[in-house]
Amino acid sequence: MALAFWSADRRSPTSIALAVALGSLGISIALQVMLFDPRFTDLLLPWSAPMAIFEGLTIAAVLEWLLRLRRTLPAGAGVNIRFGDRALRCGQASALVYVLLSFAAPELRVEAFLQAYDQHGWAFVQQPGFWLFAAPILAATFFGLIGVVLLLRRRPDRAEGVRLIAMSIAVPFLVAGFVLPTDYAAMSVVLGEVCFLVGAVRYHVLQGQRGQFMSRFLSPQVARLVAERGLDRAMQENQLEISVIACDLRGFTAYAGAVDSHQVLRVLREYYDAVGRVVGMFGGTIKDYAGDGVLILVGAPLPIEHHARCAVEMARQIRQETRRLIHQWNVPGHPLGIGIGVGTGVVTVGVIGAASRLEYTAVGSTVNLAARLCAGAADGEILVDQRTVAYVGETGLSVRAPVRVKGITEPVPHFALFAEQRGVEAAPSA
Repeated sequence: MALAFWSADRRSPTSIALAVALGSLGISIALQVMLFDPRFTDLLLPWSAPMAIFEGLTIAAVLEWLLRLRRTLPAGAGVNIRFGDRALRCGQASALVYVLLSFAAPELRVEAFLQAYDQHGWAFVQQPGFWLFAAPILAATFFGLIGVVLLLRRRPDRAEGVRLIAMSIAVPFLVAGFVLPTDYAAMSVVLGEVCFLVGAVRYHVLQGQRGQFMSRFLSPQVARLVAERGLDRAMQENQLEISVIACDLRGFTAYAGAVDSHQVLRVLREYYDAVGRVVGMFGGTIKDYAGDGVLILVGAPLPIEHHARCAVEMARQIRQETRRLIHQWNVPGHPLGIGIGVGTGVVTVGVIGAASRLEYTAVGSTVNLAARLCAGAADGEILVDQRTVAYVGETGLSVRAPVRVKGITEPVPHFALFAEQRGVEAAPSA
């Protein structure tokens, strides 16, 4: 199970902590079984104290998982997060106390605590030596339960919440394995592992479903880039020259007020799907869906050599696909249309947001320019800036009056591509 978590999710700090916990748990179980096997007892008995390191590491790593999980959640107004963090640190300190006691009294730990029932029957509860070692473990468990309760109150991510509940159910069975008779201890530990395994499998299923869902909104090339280079390297902050496309539906506000809400949602789904297919075909990235507006990056995070040419052809394809659908959506008195703006320039791209919600974004005047051109485009028009035209080399364009754009000092010249104009060849995506 430790290897499964490490290999499948090794970039996740929470999964790494769990992998350490499960790995050390497996080692401690194996060593404890061998310690009480007559064939190995004499050999391992002098090493019984160092064996406790793996038991303490298991407890500390589980509590570290809870700590790291807490750090992925927003604190919220008026929420005191220090109490929960301190409780979990106290639990880790209790695990350290257990290890130190094991080194201080190794023989007492073996005789009075490990498999206490086999050694003393039910009288083990009357042995002071038993409680000497049981107390720090119970304290760590108590502090861990406090952390779990506080975590659940903050509504963690659904997938992590499944693992959290599964671990909460598994811990009592795992702890009971310290003291139960040998046969019952084996069953208790296995039961605890199975409980957690169910939650672990469910966690990966949920993560897989999310990945499948998100793949509908990201191009396959972007998904491959993240898989090959990792999220940090693929989406680190950088300045790039890219092209930006902004498009939205004309007359949508009036249309939405005139038709049934179910029809509005159907139109948006079909519109998004059509735009998404075109964007995926050219290797672009959809940055935002905002009502009937879509913002598309061409050249980030996946580099595209001829991004301006690719953006112009992409805009033409979006116009073509959308206008085909508009004939099916239109109702008398409330016609829809499509307007598109394309801008090219240097932007800053990277990941922004809190730990609980990250977003890949592009910031710069080029983004504002594309949105401004989109707002000024009539139905069926594609407005492009001068830099885009310089890269593409289009001729016979309709010149428009310069517009003022936030972040750009001088008015920006731009041009219109009409629906009847012939397109250029699409540039292959990188």
